[in-house]
Amino acid sequence: MIIVLKAGASDAEVDHVCRRIEAMGYRAHTIRGELRTVVGAVGDDRGKERLRSLESVECVEAVTPILQPFKLASREVRRENTRIPVDGVVIGGEQIVVMAGPCSVESRDQVLEIAAKVKSSGAHVLRGGAFKPRTSPYSFQGLEEEGLKYLAEARRETGLPVVTEVMEPEKVEVVAEHADILQIGARNVQNYSLLRRVAEARKPVLLKRGMSTTIQEWLLSAEYVLAGGNPHVILCERGIRTFETTTRFTLDLNAIPVVKKLTHLPVVVDPSHGTGHWEYVESLAMAGVAAGADGLIIEVHPRPEEALSDGPQSLKPDRFATLMTRLARVAAAVDRSV
Repeated sequence: MIIVLKAGASDAEVDHVCRRIEAMGYRAHTIRGELRTVVGAVGDDRGKERLRSLESVECVEAVTPILQPFKLASREVRRENTRIPVDGVVIGGEQIVVMAGPCSVESRDQVLEIAAKVKSSGAHVLRGGAFKPRTSPYSFQGLEEEGLKYLAEARRETGLPVVTEVMEPEKVEVVAEHADILQIGARNVQNYSLLRRVAEARKPVLLKRGMSTTIQEWLLSAEYVLAGGNPHVILCERGIRTFETTTRFTLDLNAIPVVKKLTHLPVVVDPSHGTGHWEYVESLAMAGVAAGADGLIIEVHPRPEEALSDGPQSLKPDRFATLMTRLARVAAAVDRSV
């Protein structure tokens, strides 16, 4: 249920409504908008009609059901777009936020070199994998905690916030010590114990869509993080598995306007994984911005032929610089900036 408070409701009145909700066995999530405050009551649907008694509270304007199965992620709860601040960068605002860097952190020199180059081209966030979920157990699995230290050093050197993947609940704490954004990869989008744990970390979460995950399932995974008390969820469309084999996956650009209609959460696009081929990354990145994405996450490597993972889909730094220039023109056409 959504409890809509009257304009001008005081903090004391909001607290009173929250206490009433919690006394009925529900969790209260306060969402302050530009014009008014609403409180989402989340819990067992079977007793939700009891919440209608709140209509008698003087500061309450209306009590209405949330029709979508995902509650806190729904536009029904929050009409304004959520904006997520990350160390001076705002994801979900007017600016298209570009996250760039290597698929895998391979060495200290490699990540420092790439961080400096993507920053000079205009990237806002450094991406890089320290823990790597690989299809084969014989593939490079990442430098793990050593890689996290290199990413943290790159952040100190460049000032770029860091996004990196966490794969296990037991590793959330150590990854959160070194990263500004915790990435949940496509294979873990429905790892509910991990989603609950990253909610507790209270750091922004980049939630990648699974390769066979429907939009509703994806948003319900986001709901786990939101319901756990972390409002800072960034959705990432990274391609879905279809019958087509020419590209690694099929980048579902349809999902961008659909998700923007259904939820207030920001959406970024991963054209690197979505295509699997560097020569298609530029076109799909621009298409994602034109479709309404709030950001991009792009793999960049100075020597893709030597990369320990995903070299074929990585842009060289000079191509990334060219892409950033072209993205600025596309962004301007849709009243955004880069």
